[in-house]
Amino acid sequence: MYRSGKKKWILPLLVFLIGTGILSTTVSIIRSNKNEQTREEARLCAMTYAERMKGDLLEGIGVTATLEQILISENGRITGFEQVAQNVMMDCVKSIQLAPNGVVTQVYPEEEKKAEEIDLLHDEDRGEISRYARDHDVTVVQGPFEVEQGRYGLAIRNPVYLKKGGESTFWGFVTVIIRVPEIFSDSAKALSEVGYAYRLSKTVSPTDEASQIVVDSEEELKEPVECTFEIGAEQWKLEIMPESGWYSSSGWLEALIGGMVIVLLVTGLTAVLLIFDEHRKTFKQLAVTDALTGIYNRHGFDEQMARCLRQNQNRSCIGVQFDIDDFKGINDVYGHAVGDLALQKLAESMQSFFKGNVVLGRNGGDEFCIFLPDCTVEAVEQKMEKFTKQKRMVVYEGQKIFFSISLGYAEYPKYAKNPVQLMHCADAALYEVKLRGKNGCLAYQEGFRMEIRTQLGFALKDVSEHLPAAFIIYKADPENDEILFANHELIRLAGCSDLDDLLNYTKKYFHNLIRENERETVERSIWHQIAEGDFNDYVCFHLKKKTARASGSSTTAGSWKMDGMERCFMCC
Repeated sequence: MYRSGKKKWILPLLVFLIGTGILSTTVSIIRSNKNEQTREEARLCAMTYAERMKGDLLEGIGVTATLEQILISENGRITGFEQVAQNVMMDCVKSIQLAPNGVVTQVYPEEEKKAEEIDLLHDEDRGEISRYARDHDVTVVQGPFEVEQGRYGLAIRNPVYLKKGGESTFWGFVTVIIRVPEIFSDSAKALSEVGYAYRLSKTVSPTDEASQIVVDSEEELKEPVECTFEIGAEQWKLEIMPESGWYSSSGWLEALIGGMVIVLLVTGLTAVLLIFDEHRKTFKQLAVTDALTGIYNRHGFDEQMARCLRQNQNRSCIGVQFDIDDFKGINDVYGHAVGDLALQKLAESMQSFFKGNVVLGRNGGDEFCIFLPDCTVEAVEQKMEKFTKQKRMVVYEGQKIFFSISLGYAEYPKYAKNPVQLMHCADAALYEVKLRGKNGCLAYQEGFRMEIRTQLGFALKDVSEHLPAAFIIYKADPENDEILFANHELIRLAGCSDLDDLLNYTKKYFHNLIRENERETVERSIWHQIAEGDFNDYVCFHLKKKTARASGSSTTAGSWKMDGMERCFMCC
């Protein structure tokens, strides 16, 4: 009893432990991902506001660049300096100074005149960085330094060179003193509004890589993200982090409860999705696979062939169509189970004979198809012949039942520009094999009519079955007048049950429908009409029926119409 009760807790305990472990791992991953996402957002924000702050500084540098251009254009003089300075003045600019040969001589506005006569090149605080700017012809930003009680500024010094006689001569400096933090006020305010603490710093000078803070939010930054940029000869760095910190401890209970629900839902959903995915793959496979033979069905074959042709548009490929000779006879004599076995054996022989990236398919019934990429008719001729002539059989109740195939194939893009045309050409070649006696293979050639299946195999049935007369098509060859088609009325007049019965009765030849004592005369008349080109003349004879009536065989009249190799005989 105790053991039984103890066992009852094992599964709940395992579920609890596994669930707790999954939840702990999930929360840890979510926290890590959230942190990384937060840091990535902060990096993007730092990049954005670093560009904004750089743009703020470039506005001040733009003032020096404007004055520099005026000096260059006026050969080192600025007429009406105070008016020009007033025009380029900005809210964040404290003063504008001109220093020919490095000595400050002109200052705007008037209250900043105390800066005049400062020798920038030899001044203790300004000399080193000013000489660097002069020697390297580069704009420097010095500071921040106190400009008045509690107020700070940055000095932007732009060295000016004038060209005389093809050489550049140092003229002096254009200096703009900008107020800090006013110049960055919009960017700093925007950072605070989106919830970031910040710190903007720069190197002391081009020769001193020590860092000094230019402006900050006066908060301690822990593991901040940073973005650096360069202005003139100094390196600048913007560091930011969320004011609330990288990790938030609020909402853990809700997160824990929600996490448990999510874990359970995700687990169940994952299981369902896996089952659905497995079923989807199975259904997809079933959708493109022939259930009896295991190779592609018509849809799957067409899909694979089209994909291969798209990938090999300029390469020769071969399309093949073939079927089992007299397959209906196998089904009728031995039953459909034996017919199915023959189809399976044929599919197995296809799979063992054709290797590599060859596509195998079953169109339906006893019709099969093959697609061979990267080859020509000449390259596969012997292979097709060998495959066609393989001995094939199935065993039924100890009896060996042999069967053969007829096969036609065609080359892309020699005779076809798309998959449909290719298989039509192969089908025309297959039917040509049928006309020549079956159990063989042929490559498609010019002259094989692609519409022969439509004409003889047999869209005519839909029309001829509704005619008020008998209708037959046979091959116009004195040595081989094989019957190709007969409608229901002709079959009925011949005393047969169906077309197969008629073919068995006549041994497939039209002359066996003519009474023996009239056969030679009738055939002579037929071939004479054909030779003379009388395609609309008549010949009369007695139809030899399979089951004669008491009154004897019927007498019929026929009308001939020539159409290539086929002739039509209409019985009234």
